[in-house]
Amino acid sequence: MPPRRTSKGQKDIRSFMKSKDQSSCSDGTNTDKSEPSAAETSFQANVKEENADLKGEHLHQFKVKFKRTDRKTYTIDCDQPRSVLDAIKSHVNYKNMFQQVSDKNIIIQLGREDKATVIATHFPCSCIEEGECLIISQKQEQVEEIKQQHYQPVSARASYSVFYIDSLGGLNTKTKELFRSKAFRQYKYLCVYGVKGMTVEEAVNNDGRFVDDLGDFTLSDNENPDTLTNCKQRVDSLHHKEFKICLPLNKRENDEKGQESPGASSEAQHKRGPSAILEAAQQSGVSVKEVLEKRSDYNTEEVYKILREQFPELKKQMQSRFTGDSFQKALTLRKENFGKIQQSFSEVHRVRKLLDLGRSVCNLVIENECQGTGFVLFDNFILTNAHLFKKCVEGEKLPERINVFALFNYEEPEPQSKFYNFSCKKDLVDLDLDLDYAVLELNPDGRKHNLNSQKSKMTVPPGLLEIFGPVPQNGEACLIGHPRGGVKKMDPTCIIEKERREEAVLEHLNLYKDDPFVIKTIIKLISDQGIENIMMGGSKADDTATYNTFMYHGSSGSPVFDAHCHVFGLHSAGFTYEFTNNTHSVLEYAHPLLAIFENFVSKLRRKGDDKLLKRVEEKAKKNEYLRKVLEP
Repeated sequence: MPPRRTSKGQKDIRSFMKSKDQSSCSDGTNTDKSEPSAAETSFQANVKEENADLKGEHLHQFKVKFKRTDRKTYTIDCDQPRSVLDAIKSHVNYKNMFQQVSDKNIIIQLGREDKATVIATHFPCSCIEEGECLIISQKQEQVEEIKQQHYQPVSARASYSVFYIDSLGGLNTKTKELFRSKAFRQYKYLCVYGVKGMTVEEAVNNDGRFVDDLGDFTLSDNENPDTLTNCKQRVDSLHHKEFKICLPLNKRENDEKGQESPGASSEAQHKRGPSAILEAAQQSGVSVKEVLEKRSDYNTEEVYKILREQFPELKKQMQSRFTGDSFQKALTLRKENFGKIQQSFSEVHRVRKLLDLGRSVCNLVIENECQGTGFVLFDNFILTNAHLFKKCVEGEKLPERINVFALFNYEEPEPQSKFYNFSCKKDLVDLDLDLDYAVLELNPDGRKHNLNSQKSKMTVPPGLLEIFGPVPQNGEACLIGHPRGGVKKMDPTCIIEKERREEAVLEHLNLYKDDPFVIKTIIKLISDQGIENIMMGGSKADDTATYNTFMYHGSSGSPVFDAHCHVFGLHSAGFTYEFTNNTHSVLEYAHPLLAIFENFVSKLRRKGDDKLLKRVEEKAKKNEYLRKVLEP
């Protein structure tokens, strides 16, 4: 639960807005059908005056800073009901500094507290406390949509319900962007207002800072997270309260699918010439043939002529790689390998052991950023991928606004799920982007989810450090992780030797042998992702283990086991592409855990962290591979 925002020396806007009459107003709607004035039809969501008498009674003051670092504050004399931004625009400094800035790029912070709360540009000035200080800033990107709202006359502040939306989302929001701009992540709350009688959904939609498609969301009370408010309910009872947005369980999965493809395709289709055909096909993830079938304004032969000119070398390579029945032989070999995998991982004792070791695997949630997988290294320390923290870590420390949770025993979907979680400490124990690993320490107090009993103490599962082993040259492997942030899954697979990686890629491309444009697009995408680095002669050819797996997004940080149930790899990434709105992967890879362990120990020695180093040595002494690393 976040702390209340009131601090010493700062008045709380909510105390100023309290009124004796907290009852709902009527359901009546404005039936005035007259045409609005020119000012009213502007795309700024301006708040209008109620009547002439209110003007005379309206005079009040607030302060504004035009730079966060500026020590000077300027007084705004507000003598008529209007939006906060319109009031600020009356000041000469705004005209000098922000005249060329669009309203949609403006952020207004409420209060002096560092990045605590922001309000919309159309926030009613009547809801600003006397003497309150606002800080105005601009962003390069759009932060607020300027759209026409329904006519809303300004009333006394008691007619409004003002509530606070946490910038960190609640349930099922980990992979969903809630706001139009990521700039709001640096603030604690977004202050939202609504006229009493309005629904939560209407208030959020009118705000302009939230994404359009939130769907049937709910609000969880920060003081009591089990108390939920549906978006169809009125705002009246939300006054002064703080909430997190929660989404339906299936919402985030739908949003992960390619939402921008139709728009991108549409834009490309408005261009002229054969190149537009190729661009439209590339952006929408369909074949050239499909695009041509939808468009009759271009010469088909001209388009395919371009493709043939671009692909002579690729065509020769594909033909030489798969001549005669060689492709069928390759498929037969892969089937034989898969049969070996099935045999190894169908033995009950092996499956039982993997399931037991899998207790150490957790779903790692970096709030409002991303999610991945991790596993217990030893004691309260977990290992995962460094790239999960690339956008939010400051050195080796997480900012206060970022919370990280490790969810264990997440093996059944909600509401049957009986997972429990631990929060992670803000200081990362180790972070290495080259080997793509991060070591985090869990806070000792765990919390159950969806269980009646709260008496038993939650303990961190055993670590996997003691069963680290080398990367096998070939043979079977098995990943355990949380793809897409869902329940824990296992994927038996097969090691692809470094000598066969190129062949594996070409085998995959052969699926599209009749559509050279698709092949070209895939090659460009995986080349841009650096696939050449893991091929023979590449800089990382000897430093990665490769395989195929269905576990894509959310599986980063999964442990990779060999046929003897030793864990040898930290699953890091794959070379992926989108096709027909689905994610496909050419090849996936893991970093060797022995190399990670060696680097981790080396850093502990350089830091002089003798206490932690001693504990590592104690846990590693029974493992012959780790003992070799620890030898001076």
